[in-house]
Amino acid sequence: MLAESAALVVGKVVGAYGIKGWVKVHSFTDPKENIFDYQPWYLKTDKGWVPVKLDAGRLQGKGLVAQLNGETDRNRAEALYIGCEIAVDRSVLPNLEDGDYYWSDLIGLRVRTVAGVDLGSIVEMLETGANDVLVVRGDNDSLDQQERLVPWVPGEFVKEVNPTAGYMVVDWDPEF
Repeated sequence: MLAESAALVVGKVVGAYGIKGWVKVHSFTDPKENIFDYQPWYLKTDKGWVPVKLDAGRLQGKGLVAQLNGETDRNRAEALYIGCEIAVDRSVLPNLEDGDYYWSDLIGLRVRTVAGVDLGSIVEMLETGANDVLVVRGDNDSLDQQERLVPWVPGEFVKEVNPTAGYMVVDWDPEF
């Protein structure tokens, strides 16, 4: 079992592939095939994070497919794995340089403007062609309950990131 605090979600099992128990995997890593480099995998079940053995994994067309725990039956693979998040222990990931962050470290941070206006918390990150985008949702502690999309452009819009203290400062008009 993997402790919730050590789990870093790196993907999700999204469908069955073929008839021999393989599954389709959506990866949150960049590049997407890096998900196969991080072992062991844990799947989120009603019993918590349960370890699974990655027997094989590969690029298939524009996506990824994997075989888990020696499963060779499509129906059993669907029942056991489809919809499960994939996590790894944070300790297996490479250390980042200063100023680089894993998305999971940003989600949940409080966001305030350079003028001190609380905009809410980061609830999601979106990957776009030009730059990534922070999805900031207001709550009862913030200015309002509006959802804002703030470009992840350090230095221009993102002025300070402090995951340890749990906040981010952005140069963003609260009216947008």
